[in-house]
Amino acid sequence: MRQLTALLAGLIFGLGLLLAGMANPAKVLGFLDLTKAWDPSLALVMVAAIGVAFLPFRWAGRQTRTLLGAPMQLPHKRELDRRLIGGSLLFGVGWGIAGICPGPALAILLSGHWQAPLFVLAMLAGMLAFSLLQRRKEQA
Repeated sequence: MRQLTALLAGLIFGLGLLLAGMANPAKVLGFLDLTKAWDPSLALVMVAAIGVAFLPFRWAGRQTRTLLGAPMQLPHKRELDRRLIGGSLLFGVGWGIAGICPGPALAILLSGHWQAPLFVLAMLAGMLAFSLLQRRKEQA
C-alpha cells in the first residue's frame, strides 16, 4: 500500500509541476530573469504550494506516525550551516543554468527535451559524487 501511495503522490506531484509550468525551462528562466520580461507566475505557484502545505505540515509535526502507520520522519534541524548554504547555492545555479530542477526534470524525462536526460545524468553524477565524498569523510 505504501508503494502505491508513493506512486500516486508522485504522479499527482508531477502532474502539478506540468500544469504549473515548472517543467517548461523557458518559463522557469523567465521567472529567474529579473532584468528583462520577468514572469512572476511561478512565484504565485510557490506561494500557493506553501499555503496548501502549511496546515498539513503543522499537523504532521505533532504526529509520531503517518496515516499509513510508518514512523513520521520530518527534518528537525533548524540551523544554517556551510553545507546547507553551499548546497542551496549550487542548486540555484544549476536551476538557473538549466531552467530545470529535479522534480520537473523527472516529469519531462521522456518528453523529447534533450536537456532533461542530460540534467538527470548530471544530477545523478552529483549525487554519486556527494555519496563518495561523504563515505570518504566518514572513514577518515
